[in-house]
Amino acid sequence: MPVPCRGGCGNNAVLKRPKTGDALCKECFFWAFETEIHYTITKAELFNKGDSVAIGASGGKDSTVLAYVLKTLNQRFNYGLNLMLLSIDEGITGYRDDSLETVKQNRDDYEMPLKILSYKDLYGWTMDEIVAQIGRKNNCTFCGVFRRQALDRGAAMLGVKCIATGHNADDIAETVLMNVLRGDIARLKRCTAVATGSEGTIPRVKPLKYTYEKEIVMYAHYKKLVYFSTECVFAPNAYRGHARALLKDLEKIRPACIMDIIYSGETMSVKEQVSLPTQRICSRCKFVSSQEVCKACVLLEGLNKGLPKLGIGKSSKAKRMLEEYNAKQAEKETVLKDVIQDLNDTSISDDTGHKNRKKDSNKENASNGESCNKNNCCGGSCRSKTNVDVAASNKKLDMLLEQYGLDDNTSDKKSIKENGVTDTNVSDENGVTDTNISDHSDDETPFNGQEEDDTCSSACGGISVGF
Repeated sequence: MPVPCRGGCGNNAVLKRPKTGDALCKECFFWAFETEIHYTITKAELFNKGDSVAIGASGGKDSTVLAYVLKTLNQRFNYGLNLMLLSIDEGITGYRDDSLETVKQNRDDYEMPLKILSYKDLYGWTMDEIVAQIGRKNNCTFCGVFRRQALDRGAAMLGVKCIATGHNADDIAETVLMNVLRGDIARLKRCTAVATGSEGTIPRVKPLKYTYEKEIVMYAHYKKLVYFSTECVFAPNAYRGHARALLKDLEKIRPACIMDIIYSGETMSVKEQVSLPTQRICSRCKFVSSQEVCKACVLLEGLNKGLPKLGIGKSSKAKRMLEEYNAKQAEKETVLKDVIQDLNDTSISDDTGHKNRKKDSNKENASNGESCNKNNCCGGSCRSKTNVDVAASNKKLDMLLEQYGLDDNTSDKKSIKENGVTDTNVSDENGVTDTNISDHSDDETPFNGQEEDDTCSSACGGISVGF
């Protein structure tokens, strides 16, 4: 028996809203979905008339629905916004290259300009190359941090007033759970904010903050929107996946738990004596950070120095690793200076002996009527036919190369070892390995308070919705 629509339109219902449990027809569902997002935008005053807004576009369901709804509301309620798409190419073969085709389709469908930035252009590394160095355990840390800064860089290039991201209610509830489980007070306090940013930075806004993931999928399905639904190939090992699984189990028992968790995060207070990091500007890249050097710069420095584990974990680990690395570099410079000095002494000694031998050889050869080998003797001024033994004359040089480990074979092996290019992708330079990294203390705060998984949550694609 058909169920009448709760909207009072007289049509039969075709779906049951996961958020409220109401049975609605398609048109009433569209109206309720769009009106709730409009209410979130107007209540929080996310936009001003005439603003240029960059929509973080990944090609997934969240960013696709966000772009479509913002375009619809901008026309319906005359927001006066200049909307554009900003997409980041992480360099993940078989995933991001395919999703970017969907983003380009959205550009054409919604008639919005598109800007694409790549990790390779910004940082000199792709995620495929990073994973080859770091492994699959901490790859989401690199991707999340780099993606967050890449969005800031792209927004600065476009000159926009804010960045609109597709974080939905499920994403925010997962982040609250993650921060509770990790005891991360700083991130817990701000992860539920509908708009984030400090003075002098480009703010981020979340128009879909109170929108359920299931309803986003329904809206895209009934609107026949084109989006990319494949999950990132590196995402299954992410810590967020465990929080997502827990949330889905809770939602089966109590659908309202998503809004309840968000409300708990919003109303949670922190004791005054708890010290929280303050946002500042990174001394290197000049982008937002909670430390003197931002997390992105620390991670990038580790990759470039062959220490991919440098930015993983607490700052105490990174500081120790840098000290050990710098000490090793200083030792190498000292050894190199000693080698150069020894080679110079050898060269002076050999030149003096060679001049004396040349004079004697000139006299002897002249008396014997012989001609020399000009490459190894006197340049042809004598007539000696005798070749000089090059190996014997360079004997001391070979000994020095062997003594300081600078011969070709030793140097190649050492270079490979120090740069972490081994079968196991482990950097053991200065004794810094995966094993002894865990021996360092974890009693200090990270380099900054950026949430690496916040950006990733709505950008990695994939649908894990259980109806």
